[in-house]
Order: sequence, then C-alpha cells, then structure tokens
Amino acid sequence: MIFGRSERGKAPVEPVTLKILVAGGFGVGKTTLVGAVSEIRPLRTEELLTEAGRPVDDTSGVEGKRTTTVAMDFGRITLREDLVLYLFGTPGQERFWFMWDELAEGALGAVVLADTRRLEDCFAAVDYFERRSIPFLVGVNCFEGAARHPAESVRQALDLDDDVPLLLCDARDRESVKEVLVGLVQHAREYAADLRGAVVR
Repeated sequence: MIFGRSERGKAPVEPVTLKILVAGGFGVGKTTLVGAVSEIRPLRTEELLTEAGRPVDDTSGVEGKRTTTVAMDFGRITLREDLVLYLFGTPGQERFWFMWDELAEGALGAVVLADTRRLEDCFAAVDYFERRSIPFLVGVNCFEGAARHPAESVRQALDLDDDVPLLLCDARDRESVKEVLVGLVQHAREYAADLRGAVVR
C-alpha cells in the first residue's frame, strides 16, 4: 500500500497516528535523528548560534555546532500501513524548555537521546518524563570518536529504573533510529498495560 491509497480491491486502511517526542541535551543529535528517519522533508526551526548566546550555550564537546533548534523539529514515519508516528524534536537549551509542555501534550512517549561525552545534559529530560509519568526510553547516540561504554554502566550513571529501556543507536542511521522508535512503542504499550492492571487491582 502507498500511504493514503489502497491496493485494488482492498478497503483503504486508516492508520493509527502516534505522537513521539525526541528530547535530550543541546547538540545531542535530536535534529539529526528526526531527519534520518522522516519520510517527509522535516520541518526545522533552527537558528544560527550567535556571540550573544555564547555565555549560555555550552558547546563543550560540540564545538563544531553552528545552529540550534529554537522551537521544534517535526517529521513523520510510517512503521506499518496502519501505524504512523509523528516525531517532535524538542529544543535542548534551558531557555527554550517552556516549549516542552506544549509538545508533550498527547504524546505516547519520548526518546531521550544521550551523549556519553555530556551525559549530565540529558538528566533534565529524564527527570521531566519521570515526573509526568510519560513513558520513555534512553537512546545512547554513539558518536564517532566517542568512548563506548557498556549499556549497564550508562544506565547506572543515569540512575534509571530497571523498566526503562536503554538502547545504543546511531542518530544518522535510519534503521538504527527505527529500532529505537519500535522499542519505544513497545515500551509505551507495556507501560499502559501495567497501568491498567494496577487500576484493576
């Protein structure tokens, strides 16, 4: 099936659409991740970094970064003919965090992207989703030249609950990103089922 049309003789499938957030620190690869997997040209709200922002934008470890997301990134991916994900990349800098509440409205869950060179930058995102009981997983973006750490070591450093998935990924690679998104959808379904079970009990 081609999106929006059906094969001859078959009724058109009305896909379920789900909203996913991609969050994390400044320069971690959120825009790259959305762009790598989106089947449409991503909507981006990037602006050039300026001298005025230098005192508040910590570019340690990402010195080559020239732009920053000031509102959101938006992309779309069809996982199956009946399942479409809308991806919303959040801004990473603290002064733009007021956008997060708007973007989180109605979200199925979130991918928190982490960079082991600046692991502390994703603490705020982990805390945000934990406090709001929004299911999330951590995707460790394996940058070229960065030291590789065992997943369990990263989990301990982030003090993640045992039920929060943690996956190694490459935000530039479509298949790697798809695995992360599928993992999040599965985790969110299990999270919802556990909540229903708790209510029944």
